[in-house]
Amino acid sequence: MDNTIAKPPASVGSKIDLKRYFQFSLLLLAAGAIFPLMYLRQNFETSILETFQITAGDLGNYYSMLGVMYFVCYVPSGWLADRLSPRLLVTFSMVATGVLGLWFASVPSKDVLVYIFLGWGFAAGLTFWASMLKGVKMLAHKDEQGRFFGILDGGRGLVEAVLATIAIAIFAYAVDTAGLSNALALKQVIYMYSFTCIAIGVLTFLFFRGGNAAEENSSKNGSGNLIRDLRFLASIPELWMVAVIIFCGYQLFWATYSFSAFMQEGYQMTAVTAGFITVAKLWMRPIGGIGAGILGDKYGKENILAISLLGATLGLVSLILFPKVNTVYLLLAVVLLIGVLTYAIRGLYWAILDDCDIPMQVTGLAIGVISLIAYTPDIFLPQINGYIAARYEGITVYNLYFGYIAAMGAIGTLAALKLKTMTSKKRALR
Repeated sequence: MDNTIAKPPASVGSKIDLKRYFQFSLLLLAAGAIFPLMYLRQNFETSILETFQITAGDLGNYYSMLGVMYFVCYVPSGWLADRLSPRLLVTFSMVATGVLGLWFASVPSKDVLVYIFLGWGFAAGLTFWASMLKGVKMLAHKDEQGRFFGILDGGRGLVEAVLATIAIAIFAYAVDTAGLSNALALKQVIYMYSFTCIAIGVLTFLFFRGGNAAEENSSKNGSGNLIRDLRFLASIPELWMVAVIIFCGYQLFWATYSFSAFMQEGYQMTAVTAGFITVAKLWMRPIGGIGAGILGDKYGKENILAISLLGATLGLVSLILFPKVNTVYLLLAVVLLIGVLTYAIRGLYWAILDDCDIPMQVTGLAIGVISLIAYTPDIFLPQINGYIAARYEGITVYNLYFGYIAAMGAIGTLAALKLKTMTSKKRALR
């Protein structure tokens, strides 16, 4: 009697994989489309101030509220992701973000803008972040976590770049060819982003199903006791190590926001030259994220993460120790290297969560808890930078700021190596 288990035909397996990849692409599109609408100031800040008749301080306050909403929502978003499927939560987030965008396009008063930004914070924070990450984790097999999360970060960067290119083209056509005012041109851009979000939300509702049936069911049923789940997560030392790694790695990424000003201040570059270099760095995101994900699955996620953390740290140290690089080409190489390594870090640091052996029914809560700790640099790094800038001047400001972040990068490197040791010991005991 033949006791071997029959394997499904290859064609069936390939169809299942195609469905997974298609559903993953929906999450990737959602992650790439939801935030550019909220952060239109990156490319259209002057037009926003002019159209809505607000000051830069007003706009800064709106974005501060957005950041606070994210912070408040991290843990509740994880709890919610364990009780409702990613399909429903991501669909709601995308449609709500798009509808709020249409409201934004109507150019409401300053008082109404407050509610729009709070609504965006609710949609992107409470119902999107943890559910999107959990959805990716459910779709990826055990040996695919690195490449899926790497492709997620690299791919969403590519989506953002493509949408930004379309937005700039729409704006330029409306102003230069159609002869519309900046305000009317901006409205066309907002419509484009808003309808894109709504369309992705509809596609997600129609076609996203997540992982297998057991995982989909578990995503709707936590233990039912938030305190018990939090205590359980607190007892997993690997989870706290992941939080430390992301906390440190995220600060390395924050350092890249200061590169343009650093090059203009330290190297007397023009804004155009510095802008060219920083835009070139943005195109390192798909290379860093996808490349690190593939290498992580092959050579170990913690290994590639530690190398990336150490490399980015040494890159920042080189900018401090060698403030006058001989040629702009060498500086370009250093900046691009730091860029590709920070994107590699971002592409991998959520993939290592899989090594913590966290049950699927509390994975969303785990993501929320880690995010609460790991993304606090959004709050205090601008304060640190402002504190240094108020007491020093010139290149010294950047040397001190980069020095602090390099120290955090060194701690993150040690944490990644420690996590590798912890997970290896756990596997050896099985």
